Amino acid sequence: MTKRSTSSVRAWARSGSLRSAASAWPIVQLVAAVVVAYSVSRFVLGHPSPVTAATVTLSSLGFVRDARPLRVLETAIGVTLGITLSEVILLAFGQGVAQLALAVVVTLVAARFFSPAPGFAIVAASQSALVAILPVVASGPFTRTADGLVGGATALLLTALIPRDARREARAEAKRVVATFSRIVASLVVELRRGDDNEVGRVLDEARTTQPLIDQWRTSLDSAIGIATLSPFLRRRLPELRRQRDLLAGLDLAVRDLRVVTRRLTVIMRDGRPRPEFADLLDRLVGAVNLLEQSIDDPLVRPLVRQNLILIAVKLSPDELFPGSSVIEGSVVMELRPLVMDLLTATGLTADEARAALPVLGA
Repeated sequence: MTKRSTSSVRAWARSGSLRSAASAWPIVQLVAAVVVAYSVSRFVLGHPSPVTAATVTLSSLGFVRDARPLRVLETAIGVTLGITLSEVILLAFGQGVAQLALAVVVTLVAARFFSPAPGFAIVAASQSALVAILPVVASGPFTRTADGLVGGATALLLTALIPRDARREARAEAKRVVATFSRIVASLVVELRRGDDNEVGRVLDEARTTQPLIDQWRTSLDSAIGIATLSPFLRRRLPELRRQRDLLAGLDLAVRDLRVVTRRLTVIMRDGRPRPEFADLLDRLVGAVNLLEQSIDDPLVRPLVRQNLILIAVKLSPDELFPGSSVIEGSVVMELRPLVMDLLTATGLTADEARAALPVLGA
């Protein structure tokens, strides 16, 4: 085996080990949920082969990023719907290839009607096909539907009793978004100082790729809030998660504003002249955003972030900052105003409080 292939195998093994370690708690939750669902159906309800109790539980919880109770409930409803429709068809027409096809078709159509998520339909149809293929149970009609209900209820219960704490993941993704924002602004500072042969267009391309990071953060944060709301063990973390939700709302808008500012800068930098005034202003913004990243772990830093942003905000008047500047340079200042305002809301200020920090135009 060559050195390159050995290195690749080691990297693959390391990546797999990290992935398995990160999934340790979800694995505990899944195993516990399957055992509970199976035991209730087998020993309480007396069903001899509660296959769907286990499969519905696994399908409802899964390893997905979005572990909100609502998503778990929706998935449980979807798979139970597939089981019920298949049992109705078995009861009416018996078992066979045609009945299998009919069960899958009806389930897919119904699932697509009830939910726009493609995965919802596939999970429901999988359970429907499973019921149509397996031997008919001797315990009577709708036994597997009852098992599915047990599996769904167990999945929801275990979401509260053995919760997955998505707070750490949401916090890591918050830091990733803020760090990316800071890096983009720092890149703008470099290009504004350079002037000739600047690559502001490249920075704009990078700014345009940030939305998936925001979306991933939102998914993890919504999941963390949903679980903490349901679970008595995580409810104490709700204030922290709600502060992070304010941070997300402000950063989402600020990232959009940054794209607009960067696009405008690509226009004014076509003349190849350095813009040290804009570079100095954005350099101060980098410092404030770096402090904002620290505030994710330490909320006591937020007042300092706010103070730094206000010191930037009070200068955002075209006449004061760039007297005698061109209209296009003044337009960049005007577009920086909502960016700084949205960053201020990310620190916990209301929109009106953040707006009040900006100088009155024409005054």
